[in-house]
Amino acid sequence: MITIYGIKNCSTMKKAFEKLDNLGLAYTFFDYKKQTIDIATLQNWVNQAGIDKVLNKKGTTWRKLSENDKQQAENLDFALQLLQQNPSMIKRPIVVRDKALLVGFDESEFERLAD
Repeated sequence: MITIYGIKNCSTMKKAFEKLDNLGLAYTFFDYKKQTIDIATLQNWVNQAGIDKVLNKKGTTWRKLSENDKQQAENLDFALQLLQQNPSMIKRPIVVRDKALLVGFDESEFERLAD
């Protein structure tokens, strides 16, 4: 079972959906705009990939944060709360298949999902 997490209208997400469809892989979509991600899931992703990979500091949402919030995000618990409250700051897409975790869109990594 593959679950892809993200925001439907994101251009990177559209590439990811297209790639999964072209590979003939069935998946469920977790839409951050319609569903709330739980802290335990975020913590699991951070444990596997690291906060620097999961937290997208290049996006508009991060840039709009106050300097105080950016500094407090050095604290993992605070960072996880920020991600839950502002899922736009989570790197997209996140793909989970069994215990495998992909963060971001890398075409070659997606192709390995079909193996």
